[in-house]
Parts: sequence; C-alpha cells; structure tokens
Amino acid sequence: MMPRDTAFLGKYEDAVASALSEMRDVRIVERMWEGDHTVWGPDPDEITNRLGWLRSPEETEKALPEILGLAEAVREEGIQHVLLLGMGGSSLAPEVFGFALESREGYPILAVLDSTDPEAVLRHVDNLDLSRTLFIVSTKSGGTVETFSFFKYFYNRVVEVVGEDLAGSRFVAITDPGSGLVDTAEKYDFRATFLNDPNIGGRYSALSHFGIVPAAFTGVDVSRLLDSARSMARECEPGNEVENNPGAWLGAVIGELARSQRRDKLTLLASPSLSVFGPWVEQLVAESTGKEGVGILPVAGEPEGSPEVYGSDRLFVSMRLSEEEPDGLLEKLREEGHPVIEVQLENAYDLGGEMFRWEVATAIVGWRLGINPFDQPNVESAKIQARNMVAEYQKKGELPELEPTVVDGDMSIYSPGSAASADEALEGFLSLTRPGDYVALQAYLPPSEETTTALQRLRVRLRDRLKVATTLGYGPRFLHSTGQLHKGDGGNGLFVQFTAGHTREAPIPDEAGRPDSSLDFGVLEAAQALGDRQALLDANRRVIRVYLDGDVTGGLEGLVEIVS
Repeated sequence: MMPRDTAFLGKYEDAVASALSEMRDVRIVERMWEGDHTVWGPDPDEITNRLGWLRSPEETEKALPEILGLAEAVREEGIQHVLLLGMGGSSLAPEVFGFALESREGYPILAVLDSTDPEAVLRHVDNLDLSRTLFIVSTKSGGTVETFSFFKYFYNRVVEVVGEDLAGSRFVAITDPGSGLVDTAEKYDFRATFLNDPNIGGRYSALSHFGIVPAAFTGVDVSRLLDSARSMARECEPGNEVENNPGAWLGAVIGELARSQRRDKLTLLASPSLSVFGPWVEQLVAESTGKEGVGILPVAGEPEGSPEVYGSDRLFVSMRLSEEEPDGLLEKLREEGHPVIEVQLENAYDLGGEMFRWEVATAIVGWRLGINPFDQPNVESAKIQARNMVAEYQKKGELPELEPTVVDGDMSIYSPGSAASADEALEGFLSLTRPGDYVALQAYLPPSEETTTALQRLRVRLRDRLKVATTLGYGPRFLHSTGQLHKGDGGNGLFVQFTAGHTREAPIPDEAGRPDSSLDFGVLEAAQALGDRQALLDANRRVIRVYLDGDVTGGLEGLVEIVS
C-alpha cells in the first residue's frame, strides 16, 4: 500500500483535499462497490455490466485448481514455450507477469504476439520449436481480427509439424461465454477453453483468466499474486477513509490534477525491473479516460530528461522495488514544483495489488472527469477504416495509394501542405505544436531492439526541442491501447506514422486447416496503418506519414538528425 506521505503535491494539496472531501460527501467509493452506475452516467449500459473486476481476485482464486492442473500437465509433457496470441487487454497483463515474474525453472517460457507485422510473426516461427509450443488464443470478444489471423496462421504451421489429429491439443482459448472463439475452440478440438466473467472489460481483466492463466503456465505463483490483489482490494473497500484508500486517493490525485490543474500528462518513471508495467497502465488510463474531448495521456517508457524539458502539464509517478535505489531525478522534479508520487513495492508479486489499485484509481478518475471509464466509443473508427481498406484490396488486388508530399532519397513524406524536402515537410509539421500538446510516434514497423532504440532517440529529440510529452507505440498494438485517446481526447496530439516495406511475407489462411489465402500479414498491417491515418484525419487530428524504404533504422537516424 502507498501511504500518502510518499507523495509531493506542493501547491496542489488543497485541490486534492477538496476532491477527496467531495468523494466522501457523495459516497463515491461506497456507490462504486454497490454497482451504482450513476457515479459515471445516467445510462447503466457499459457500466453495471463492466464492474466484475472488483471481484476478480476472489473469483479467479476459485478457478485455480483447474488452471494449475492444466499448467502442471503441460509442464510434464515437456512443453517449452507458451505463445500468447492476443491484443490489448488480452496481452498486456500476461506480458507484465512474464517479464517481471519470469518463468519458474522447468516451466515453459511465455512469449506474446501482438503485432501483425510479418517479421514479428515469422520471428516466432524462427525461434520456437512448434512441436513443443502451446498457443493461447485470447480475446474477450472472440472476434478480434488480429488474434484470429494469428490463430489461423499458427494452426496451419502446427498441423505441418504434429499432424491434424494432434494440432488442436496445442491450443487453449480464453474468451467470454458465447463468443465466436468458443465455437472455434470446439470445432478445432482445443485442449481447453477458459470462460471469463463477461462483466469485465478487457483493460480491467488483468486479475481474471486473461492474466492469470498465461502466468500459471509459466510457473508464476498465481495464488501469491492474487493474495496481493485481495489485500489491496480490502484496502480499497468502503470501510477505509478516502485519504487512506490507496485506489481512491490515487484516482483523486490523477483526476483532480488533470481536471482543474491541466496536469494531464501522467508520466510513469518505472525502474528497469518494472518497466513493462508502464504499457499496462498506458492502456488502462488512455482507453478509459480519452473520450468526449477530455483525456489523460499516460507517458510510458519516455527516457528521463533534465527538469527543464518537462512542461507544466506533467504529473510524475515513480515505481520501483524497495531494494532499488531511489531515482535522483525525483528530488529535482520536486524542487521545480512538479507533483511527484513515489510507489515502492516489496517484491514483484506486489504487482497484483498495484493492478487492482490502478483499476480502482482509473474508475475514480472517470468520476472526477465526468466520463464513463468503461466504454471506448472511438476505437471502432480505425477498425472500420481498416476493414474498408482490406475490402478494397480483396476487390482490386491492391491497397489505395497515397500521393507523397515529397520523396527524399529512401524516404517518402505525406504531410499537410507542400514541401521541397523531408526537412521542410517535417519542420512545417512540427511548427503546428501548441503548449499542452503531445507527439505520438506510431511505428507500423517490424519491432526490434534496433528500431526501438532509434525511435527512442527521435522521441527524446522531439521532447527536448518542443518541450512536450511524447509517446511511442508499435502498430497495430497501440490501436488497442492509446488509439481510443488519440481520437477521443481534446485534439492535443501530433501523430507521426511510420511505415515500411517487408522483406518476408506470411500468408493468412482464409480458414484454419486449409491452404487458401487471400491476404497476408503485410497487407493487413498496411491496411491498419492506412485506416488509422484516415480515422485520425476524420477526427481533425494533425498527422504526418513517413515511409522508409530499405534501411529502416538508418532512415530513423536520419530523422533524428533533421529534428536535431
């Protein structure tokens, strides 16, 4: 639990105290636990049927015998790897557990596939022994296009290795009752299907089957993880005063500073051992708060800078293990008057409690901002546009072609207005920056350490030069995370979209078990990039597109020089 004295709020103390007083007077915590939808809006739809996460720790505990029994059987059979196929809420929590808690000796190692880039897909084919890999197909709706494309592709690859009779036994499903995945799992004779509580939204599902089942397969002590969450849940229940309620207090700070103080850039400073927690918080907060013209931008993974590069729109949250040295930057930030919250965990298993606390806090933020934190009204816009692009490809055999503003060597720029060079196009775009804005780098590129390093260098240059917050996401992964905020907030983003060609392709079967394919992952990724760009333009967002032909890393380094 985080006591209040680990925070420095400075001149914002009175504003937070007022928010906590109002929370107490109108019984927000009590009404949340009672399932009162009027905390967030007059319509109960997508509120009363989205509060199941409050009971996740205790409900998931009841299912552990079945989960652990299967995990032990898988280990005894010599399965070496578990590959989770999912997006957004289905993939981010397992990624946290897999990275921060690691696999226990003798248990399979967890990997996550949440990119439609063909190189990302084929990398798993190259690195895994498919005959000794278990695949978890994870989607709440049971119809996520990326997840089903992954399943169809890997099902066919597994058939090639173990035969059709055994292929289904290498797949496990996690989904909601009655979803399309339930039927698929039955048709292809999956080894097991775990049905989640349908009253839990995807981004609030970390402590349900979606997070706990993959963790159990890798030997994580999931009982201990859930114990941590249950302990935090008790701290967040109505019996505690709001000042001593970790989730309510955190939500009041984040919500009030964003609402009345315009500190809406929630900057997460996590130690390396907990760095993967940032992307999980990013989805939770961005998708829950970025709508109806408001939003809190979570800033995860931004390299640290000196205090002068940070604007007055930041709230900093630091997270580290108690055994790790405190961050020297925090004292400097406090001296500059920035609000800072410090979170110390005794061990990585405290992440179970932190996840519950952040879910409560995010729900409280929704109340403070006057929005419903459980819906996602703008997510579908990019999906619709991507489907339109795919339909055009299947009809004409090619995707729509855009006319570049300028071609400069191996770089093509698609930007507002005209330009004679890449430098001029980029400078013209960056000149649109206003105080309180942010820059979002959207990489529809093969995820790799080299590419990430180059993108981070560009990110730092932009942050330091423009003095605005920056985010970085690989597409289409971020569409299931920050995509809602990008289209639903107050229009404060400048979006730099990166695309590139592909050196390898991976065909997506039209139907699992059959060879016919009318689409490959490269085309799907390109359609998603085009669809997202169009959805941003339709929402009157500022967008520039950069196509890198050939050496992607070299092209990104060239952009770093231009920005510098």
